Amino acid sequence: MEKTLTITKSLADGNRMRVIAALMEKEELCVCQIVEMLRLATATVSRHMSILQNARLVQSRKDGKWVYYRLAEPFPETLRIWLFESLSGSPEIQADRVLLESILECIPADLCRRQKKRKGCAC
Repeated sequence: MEKTLTITKSLADGNRMRVIAALMEKEELCVCQIVEMLRLATATVSRHMSILQNARLVQSRKDGKWVYYRLAEPFPETLRIWLFESLSGSPEIQADRVLLESILECIPADLCRRQKKRKGCAC
């Protein structure tokens, strides 16, 4: 029961659900890409990602100074189906899809530089 509670609590935030929805469509995303999509401070995104990682819904890998996230393997299939069915028609998720396409055209280093100018980046 503890695992179910942890997963449920981790998904009890719209921004975290948006990240999971994005990772269901993209193999992996850099922290700077997630920051850009959510339009939140890097520290806030890092906290969200930590919660998702503690729930074992995402896993990270470090590549130099970049941290990339992907869905954990194995990702609960029933959760994947439920989220897909529940979120696929959401206007916010559809807007994220469009935004992510333009974000993914940018190099993470350029995104990070842009974010540093705005407020700060953990890169």
